[in-house]
Amino acid sequence: MALRISAKVRKKLANEHGVTEDEIIQCFANRCGKVLMDTREGNKTDPPTWWFIAETDHGKFLKIVFMHDVETNDIHIKTAYEPNSTEKYLYQQHGM
Repeated sequence: MALRISAKVRKKLANEHGVTEDEIIQCFANRCGKVLMDTREGNKTDPPTWWFIAETDHGKFLKIVFMHDVETNDIHIKTAYEPNSTEKYLYQQHGM
């Protein structure tokens, strides 16, 4: 399995969200809950978009949004950022 981040997303992560690839990897390693499918009509993708909230090794919580290509088993990062209170609440209710 490979983690894929396009140049455009990598730039957005750095410039807008202050998130590094290492932090994303840490969140995948530290994830304790489930991954949730984004079922909002405007966000539906093929393959589906998934997300979870996890903590980095330095205590920073991030919402990781990704697609999993089952044919290649690659993870394609769509975005990652510090979650807002609504996202935290939803994850506590459905992801833990």
